[in-house]
Amino acid sequence: MQKKLVSICAIAALFSTGAFAQDEEAARYDRALAAGYKAQFICSGLWNGGKTLADIKADELTGIYDRIADIVPALAEEVDETARQVSVRFADDAPPRIAVWNHKTGCTAMPIGLDRAAAQTPVVPRELSDDRPWPMGDQNAVAPEASRSAALTTAAERAFESKTYGGKTSALMVIRNGQIQAEKYKPGHDLHTAQRTWSVAKSIAGTLIGHSVQQEMVDIHAPAKIAEWQKTGDPRAALTIDQLMRMSSGLISDTAGNRTDPVYMGGASVSQRATSWPLLYRPGTRFRYANNDILLSVLATQAQYPEHQNSDGKALPEKHGFDPYGFFQKLGMTRTYAETDWQGHYILSSQVWTTARDLGRLGMLYLNNGQWNGEQMLPENWREYVSTPSGPQPQEGKFGYGATFWLMNQSEGTPKDTFAGFGNRGQYLVIIPSLDMVIVRRGYDSSENRFDIEAFTRDIVAAVQS
Repeated sequence: MQKKLVSICAIAALFSTGAFAQDEEAARYDRALAAGYKAQFICSGLWNGGKTLADIKADELTGIYDRIADIVPALAEEVDETARQVSVRFADDAPPRIAVWNHKTGCTAMPIGLDRAAAQTPVVPRELSDDRPWPMGDQNAVAPEASRSAALTTAAERAFESKTYGGKTSALMVIRNGQIQAEKYKPGHDLHTAQRTWSVAKSIAGTLIGHSVQQEMVDIHAPAKIAEWQKTGDPRAALTIDQLMRMSSGLISDTAGNRTDPVYMGGASVSQRATSWPLLYRPGTRFRYANNDILLSVLATQAQYPEHQNSDGKALPEKHGFDPYGFFQKLGMTRTYAETDWQGHYILSSQVWTTARDLGRLGMLYLNNGQWNGEQMLPENWREYVSTPSGPQPQEGKFGYGATFWLMNQSEGTPKDTFAGFGNRGQYLVIIPSLDMVIVRRGYDSSENRFDIEAFTRDIVAAVQS
């Protein structure tokens, strides 16, 4: 009996030790994620956003995921202004997490364990167009005061009253008839301050895919060419970019769908992580909002382009490369950064940094049915495509879904053709073609205090129509 009791105690001790090891490992991984998150946001906030470190810590590093919220403030950062790198150490026996800036794609989070020397990259200034006339530049962007509506100005400024609409507004802009009719920023921010778009990046992804369609490089209704799915018999090989853009892939993942922690914070690549999930539903039958679907739609779009160089090393014409930077430069969105993982895959489900004015320019592109400076940047029917529901729709909430854009056609007091990009922490790009109007609202909202974009849009529309 005594031997049996000793044996049971020994087994219990083994289980206890194993549980402790698992808890310790999980805590270490959370610290690694927190360090990656802090390095990435400080890097992007400083050199994409043009913010101070104090503002980044007050706005970007508060109100964040519960998983890392208490860890982030306790980790010390090291900022290298010369090399444009940020390092954050998470353990004494491991290299620090590193984020590195470059002028085209902003900051890249390096994988856990990467040596600092391997992350070196030359620092090159970015080409800006501030001195050009609006909308390519910032000159004469704001409508003359005599032509601006006092009712609209008053309604727009109420976005900064938390008691009215909620949230923590950092920037507000209303564009109508091609000029800015209202514009305001919180202290410490201005027209050149960039913020992370969060999921408004999904709408930017849809726009870039549209540009690829216009270039005749991509067929969104053909099977997506994801390399990891091409083995014989893989049912995912039949998925289309259209299904991915509409959040109807049928794929499952380990979270509710709108979290991609290993890619966003852990230094994993898109091809490693997003391609690994199996089908749970027949494609095109169920709506499930998911970062992975957008990551995969962009990965598939990139895959349909040929290599960037010929065999002789000479660069191919521009249309032969998936090039967000070049696209943004053509629109005057010269302070917009589409960031990538360390293997060069774009993280266009969330990781774009841009200004309120640059988002306004993107909205104007849709008002112009995809034409810009005499060039057709999107297919003429692309606005109709992204703003038209097709297939399964969200079962909860007030809004429908098109293709990378939300639909506000059921919102009272809002024109039926209203569609929008929505992002975490209160990022909104609202496009109303029938009123020739774009509304941009940026914020640092928390999950407990969200901005009511439906009520705000309704009040702006009322002010315009009064």
